[in-house]
Amino acid sequence: MEKSMNSTTLARTQSEQLVIETQAAATPTSKSPTMQNEDAPITSENMGTLSRKSSQRMVVGASPGRSSGGNNNNTHIRKARSAQVKMDVEELSNGAALSRASSASLGLSFSFTGFTVPPDEITDSKPFSDDDIPEDIEAGTCKPKFQTEPTLPIYLKFSDVTYKVITKGMTTSEERDILNGITGAVSPGEVLALMGPSGSGKTTLLNLLGGRLIQSTVRGSVTYNDQPYSKFLKSKIGFVTQDDVLFPHLTVKETLTYTARLRLSKALSRQQKEKRAIDVIYELGLERCQDTMIGGSFVRGVSGGERKRVCIGNEIIINPSLLFLDEPTSGLDSTTALRTVQTLQNIAEAGKTVITTIHQPSSRLFHKFDKLILLGKGSSLYFGRASEAMAYFSSIGCSPLIAMNPAEFLLDLANGNINDISVPSELEDKVQVGNSETETRHEKPPPAVVHEYLVEAYESRVAENEKKKLMTPLPLDDEIKLKVFSSKREWGASWWQQYCILFCRGIKERRHDYFSWLRITQVLSTAIILGLLWWQSDSKSTRGRQDQAGLLFFIAVFWGFFPVFTAIFTFPQERAMLSKERAADMYRLSAYFLARTTSDLPLDLILPVLFLLVVYFMAGLRLSAGPFFLSMLTVFLCIIAAQGLGLAIGATLMDLKRATTLASVTVMTFMLAGGYFVKKVPVFISWIRYMSFNYHTYKLLLKVQYQDITPPVNGIKTDDGLWEVGALVAMIFGYRVLAYLSLRGMQLHRGA
Repeated sequence: MEKSMNSTTLARTQSEQLVIETQAAATPTSKSPTMQNEDAPITSENMGTLSRKSSQRMVVGASPGRSSGGNNNNTHIRKARSAQVKMDVEELSNGAALSRASSASLGLSFSFTGFTVPPDEITDSKPFSDDDIPEDIEAGTCKPKFQTEPTLPIYLKFSDVTYKVITKGMTTSEERDILNGITGAVSPGEVLALMGPSGSGKTTLLNLLGGRLIQSTVRGSVTYNDQPYSKFLKSKIGFVTQDDVLFPHLTVKETLTYTARLRLSKALSRQQKEKRAIDVIYELGLERCQDTMIGGSFVRGVSGGERKRVCIGNEIIINPSLLFLDEPTSGLDSTTALRTVQTLQNIAEAGKTVITTIHQPSSRLFHKFDKLILLGKGSSLYFGRASEAMAYFSSIGCSPLIAMNPAEFLLDLANGNINDISVPSELEDKVQVGNSETETRHEKPPPAVVHEYLVEAYESRVAENEKKKLMTPLPLDDEIKLKVFSSKREWGASWWQQYCILFCRGIKERRHDYFSWLRITQVLSTAIILGLLWWQSDSKSTRGRQDQAGLLFFIAVFWGFFPVFTAIFTFPQERAMLSKERAADMYRLSAYFLARTTSDLPLDLILPVLFLLVVYFMAGLRLSAGPFFLSMLTVFLCIIAAQGLGLAIGATLMDLKRATTLASVTVMTFMLAGGYFVKKVPVFISWIRYMSFNYHTYKLLLKVQYQDITPPVNGIKTDDGLWEVGALVAMIFGYRVLAYLSLRGMQLHRGA
């Protein structure tokens, strides 16, 4: 055991010596680490070295099972390690963020989504062994890869940001303030947390900073490298929404692979994009569940923590410069939440700028944030270093009376709840003055008074200094600044590639719905019942042809009704996914629309074939190849036209209840005007039947079956049917054009 300990210590010492020698070779005039700590001024390089060495000591100190001594020795070692970790946390809070920011400003980041470093370089630069990496209980051992790929550093600044919402009533309209003069900044290598109670404006501020909120009521300045927002930034911004918007029937690997093929640069080949997806899977510890379906409300799949990491992987796969996350720890247990925030910290260390909202973090999560903005009722109560928040509120007379989680203390203040919190003398004076008439004492100030005091304290002590700092220009080249200010969009794939990728994704996602036993049983049972009711019907007599006409009309109605109510759900159900992907410029709307409508056709046309194979021969319709295939083609035209109507209604209303109601009335009207129930329709309403696909389908089926038979059935002439075919084709394209224009006119997000 002693030999193994000595060998491990020797290997670690050699690794640290190698890192020190490498740094000494890069800067010949630098002193030794000991001399730097004592004499040299603190610079970003010293901070970086200090933070890296502190990280090594923390990992080594946290690794269990390193000693075989007795209980006393173990107790002594634990105390020593606790003291060491405490010292290291102080060093990290002072130097880690500055080190990351300095490396990001040079444009040299260690990306989480880059290419694999050669094994010999990993061996040479590894500061500690693999045994020091804690095991990911949920998803296996997660070993981060420090990979070198340059990224564009983006410094985010925002000053006096205000946002109002106008609520219109029956007679009057009212303005409601959501954000009131929010100011802040975050640099590459830092994690900024937006914290506050529910309804304080965290998500609104996040959407505004991420370029996803464009309203005329937004005021203030938001700059990216001292430049305003542009469409170019969409390819440099990753945005993880609070809700996990994913396709439930795709696996983890398929989800990330499709994202990589759509979002990564055209310069990369398909194999390189797929390799990038695999790298992200291993970097986020998802290798054990990569072939598991995502799952949803009615489909079993991955766990909540794994689903959240898939959402993060969808965004970091493009190597973003800015990463926004809306409450990434909501619904997760403390261990999974800590692992998620640790992932964000690692991403920030790679030179990214990370901004996240957080609702009520644990004390361990709170200390992992570099900067903090505390919001209350849309106003700033604090902005600065997260580690200095407690000291600031103590300076204004607010401090906890008992041991308390810092996040819990801050949220109590933001809510105006001062239980177990010392009240400053100014607030006590206000309460005593207000209660002087009733002669009451020792009452706590109301939440409104506490909120007003905190806002005034922030404005007088912090706000002006922060605004002055924002006026200082960034030490960046003009070339880097101009890269951000570009109106040109960068598509990751050509239009045809986007169509092919979305077509394949659509078939894989919806194959489970189309080939469900419930749907197959529904169609086949209906076909068998029809075949038994019209078993070997006689087409030679007039009465038999009248019976068959009823069967043909039912076929026209059934395959007009069924596709409409299937297609209605298409766009309303995928609205969240469409909004998310269009906001990120993953594809063109035209490519999505065409792929979405055509990927349903192969699946939609399989069940009608089974239906007609059963009904056609059981009912004894014309037993020849020509009429059979013409009947099949007629039903196909009816299905595609009815599907177009459902798409148009769903895309226009985007509300399932209203869309279902309108579709029911429309389909019933088309059925009644289909030419079977009413032969002679009044002139002023006869135009409805020419808009009914049931009417044209019914006429075509009659012409196919009784082309050479006289007298005509139901007075329908047996011509070539070109007019009916032309009417159905016009409906196929007309309804789809209406659906596309409705989607195009719907404002999903900025620039969509």
